[in-house]
Amino acid sequence: MSEGNTRANIKPGMIVNIILKKDQRSGNLTEGEVKDILTSAPYHSRGIKVRLTDGSVGRVAEIIEDDF
Repeated sequence: MSEGNTRANIKPGMIVNIILKKDQRSGNLTEGEVKDILTSAPYHSRGIKVRLTDGSVGRVAEIIEDDF
């Protein structure tokens, strides 16, 4: 699994686990497909912020499927 804090590693269509804002304390992960990449910086220490196809917004904790 690749790191989720480098923007170049993340592309729309990938399956990732994100941490929602409300789950930052608990560390609960939400799995989904990347729709939009919201972080413009090439790197973010806590993870690149993305929007999933279901509308959830959070920071990428891990990349599950990156068959690109």
